[in-house]
Amino acid sequence: MTVKKKRTAFFISDGTGITAGSLGGLLSHFPETEFEQIRIPFTDSAVKIDDAQKRIVNAKLKDGVKPIVIMTIGDPSLSSDLKQVDAYYIDLFDVFIHPLAKELGEEALTRPGVSHSIQGANYGSRMEAINFALGHDDGMTHTGLNQAQVILVGVSRSGKTPTSIYLAMQFGIKTANYPLIPEDFERGTLPPILDGYLDKIFGLTIKSERLHSLRSERRPDSHYASLANCREEILKAETLMKRIGIPMADSTSRSVEELSTIIIQHMKN
Repeated sequence: MTVKKKRTAFFISDGTGITAGSLGGLLSHFPETEFEQIRIPFTDSAVKIDDAQKRIVNAKLKDGVKPIVIMTIGDPSLSSDLKQVDAYYIDLFDVFIHPLAKELGEEALTRPGVSHSIQGANYGSRMEAINFALGHDDGMTHTGLNQAQVILVGVSRSGKTPTSIYLAMQFGIKTANYPLIPEDFERGTLPPILDGYLDKIFGLTIKSERLHSLRSERRPDSHYASLANCREEILKAETLMKRIGIPMADSTSRSVEELSTIIIQHMKN
């Protein structure tokens, strides 16, 4: 078995960190490294810069290698101060904003949250979609289900929740998700509440070994997490979705960004 390298990745921002965090998908291109991802939003003062520096230093001592820091800090003084500690920095202002400002001959806006204020109403719709996704996670409620633009189904721990949140956060898509459970397999149908919403349903599946690993973190040595049970549930779920005609994607080695893109492309067809 290959032992993965371990490395800490920080996402540091003077705002909410959504922009910096959206680049987290870059890390999925390096499967031989296991990243511990740490988000530090609202880093907008000298005191908070000092705190972030201490966390970066501690991560380097723990890992034995300098951390990755993906950052969006508009204040040049604060940005420069942060970079005084040893890390590999990806500064979105240096990489994108400042070169584009030079090309356009225009001073760029760099205050915290400007990317959201420019998007205006879209930001509000994303917040509404996030609340919807949180309220309709794991079949929590059926109220307002008719407002869902996407309904994700799949066995427990197949990636439904993070994909739902990402669709809401990045695209303002109202997404609900429902787990497929043994009772559904016995009936050979989807949960009855989903009748009439087939055109909105998208399935997620996952390799049994990966599911076994994820479930073992939550309930080690349980029937729920056993490899045999994982294989059985996945087989029954895939059989059910194929029979009904539900499109699906394998979440095993795909990031939420990739899964979301697949789902959005399906919505457009």
